Order: sequence, then C-alpha cells, then structure tokens
Amino acid sequence: MMGERPSIRSLACALLSAALCGCASAPREAPPLREAVFYPPPPDAPRIQHLATFASEQDVAAPASEFARFVVGEERDRQALRQPYGAALYDGKLYVADSKAPGLAVFDIKGQRFTVLSGAGRGRMKRPINVSIDRDGTKYVTDTGRDLILVFDRDDQFVNALGEDGRMRPVDVAVTDERLYVVDIRNHRVEVLDKRSGRPLFHFGRPGSAPGEFFHPTNIAIGPDGDVYVVDTSNFRVQRFSADGSFVRGYGEAGVTPGRFARPKGVALDRAGRLYVVDAAFQNVQLFDDAGRLLLNFGEPGQGLDGLNLPTALRIDYESASLFRQRAAPDFEIEYVILVVSQFGPNKVDVFGFGRRRGIVYLPDDRPAARVAASGPSSQPVQ
Repeated sequence: MMGERPSIRSLACALLSAALCGCASAPREAPPLREAVFYPPPPDAPRIQHLATFASEQDVAAPASEFARFVVGEERDRQALRQPYGAALYDGKLYVADSKAPGLAVFDIKGQRFTVLSGAGRGRMKRPINVSIDRDGTKYVTDTGRDLILVFDRDDQFVNALGEDGRMRPVDVAVTDERLYVVDIRNHRVEVLDKRSGRPLFHFGRPGSAPGEFFHPTNIAIGPDGDVYVVDTSNFRVQRFSADGSFVRGYGEAGVTPGRFARPKGVALDRAGRLYVVDAAFQNVQLFDDAGRLLLNFGEPGQGLDGLNLPTALRIDYESASLFRQRAAPDFEIEYVILVVSQFGPNKVDVFGFGRRRGIVYLPDDRPAARVAASGPSSQPVQ
C-alpha cells in the first residue's frame, strides 16, 4: 500500500546488500608499516628489496566490513595455497600452480579477488607443477598427474592438451615466438614442440653427467640472447644451450659454499643476462653474471618476513613492476620484480624487487654486490 513503511526484515536485507556490495568495491587497506629488508646489507649498495608475500586469499581480497561480519557471522576460512611449485604474473594477476589444490590459484591484484582455475573436461588439472605465460596471455601448465601440458587462453579458457599420456613427464616450459621448450624429467631431456600445433620438432639431452647430459632436469628459462638454460638438479648445475640444443657451457657444481649448488631448482635471467638460481637446500637464491661469477645471494630460511622454506620455482617480470612500487622504500626505484615460490612455511610466493636506491653511487660495472658507502639506514619504514 502506498506510504506503508518497509518491514524490518526488508530494511535489514537492503542494508546487508549495500554493505556487501560496498565491501566488494572498497579499496584494500594499505599494508601496515614495516621495516624494509634489503640485499645485500650495508655497507654494500642495496639492489634487492623484499616487497610482498602471497599465501592465501586474505593477501589480495578486500576485507569484509564490520557490519557484514555482524550480520553474516564470523568470516569463513580463507582459501590458502597448499603446496605450490611454480608461479607467473600477467595483466595484474598472479597465477600459482598448486600441486595439492589441484589447479592454478589466481591472485587478482588489481581486482582484489582470489579464484581457483581447475579446468574442466580434457582441461581438468590433476597435479599442476608449473605455469608459463606467453606475451598474448596464453598459459602453459605442466601437469605431472596427467603427464600433459594444458593450454589456456588469455581468458583462462581451456584450449588444448599437448603431449601423449605416458610419453614424457613435463615439469616446466619455456616459451619463444614459435617453440615450446619442455623439460621432460622422466626421459632426462628437453623436448622442443611447435607452439601452434604441439608437434614434436626435436629433443636434446640424455641421461648422464657429461656436458649436455641430464639427471633429473627440473626448470628452464630463455636468456636475452635466445639461449636455453636448464637446471640439471641431480647433477648440481645449470646447463646452457643454443636455441637448436647445442651445448654452450655449464654453471656451478656440487658443494655447500656460495657459488655451488646442493639442490638447484628454479632459474631465470634478466635482460642484462644475470642468472638467478634457486637452491632448495640452501633455501636462498644465488645471482651470477654471464661468466658464472657469483654476484649476490638473497632470501634465507626461516619463518620471517622474507623466509624461504623449500623454495622451488622463480620468475622475473618487468611488466608487473608497477603493481608493487608502492610497497617499496620511497627512495628505492624498482626495475623488475622476482617471484620466488616456497612449498612450505607461511610464505608461499615471495615478491622481491630489483633496483637502486637514490643517493647511492653504484660502481660502473653495475655488479649488485659492488661495495660502496651507504647513504643511510637500510631498514626505514615503508608502505
């Protein structure tokens, strides 16, 4: 009837709806002040800063309002990463291959949402290990539960499954303009596929420990010159090949001192040709120049802000640096970000920034560990 006052129930529903809609679009609160963690520590010139960590839905989702919690009740349990291995950034989203999910956990940093991409039908994931993303947004997921490479488009829709069940066990993929370089841990080699059709083109490597041979290869990356870098985990080294699979040189050897490896896993290169290698036993990342000289190591085992716990894969991303600049120290200029994935511990995906601090004179050779006089404390509060 005209002029009738709305019922209390209707009013409550309207208020709840408004509250829920409001919390979905509200900007996420700024992270609290914390001390910046830099590598290397003073008196060396800092080149790498720990910026963020992602482990569960609460690291990206906007918090619910107090009113919504009062009406609906206590917040539901947040979805969390269980045992991730690989990760990649694309268009404001962090995709994490979680082998225990199973599927890709998607942290939408721009949209402040968390979802899980599991696939369906032929594209359903069973035990995803790694994810590589092409420039057009195509995602290549290595699934060791199905022994296939599952392909998803820019919109996360399933496109194709590459490989034949049981023929190989793909654990990582590197993407070029026309090819996919696939690490096959079962046959101790690298399979090279046509990117469009998935047709095998050739392979290189065989079981062994001589140059050009592999024993449990795990991760792969393409250098700025097009060379292919393969982590030869059980031979405690990284091997470098030309695009056609010809051996170029090796990096590292077994050992427990800096510059050697105990359990190498993730690998990446920046545009200057600096080589990053994760070591799951040391629980850190070592950084080398093109000649194999150790420049720096960063990250450390533990439960703290930058603690790594059985780290695995690593990615470098230039395009996504702007997403994390507000988390850096005000005088630290980020050139690119580095993702480091840990399988255990509170920190599952750590984000580090590579750059320079204003007011510090860096040596001309631009070595990250170049020793200079620091211009101020390396532990100032940052947003």
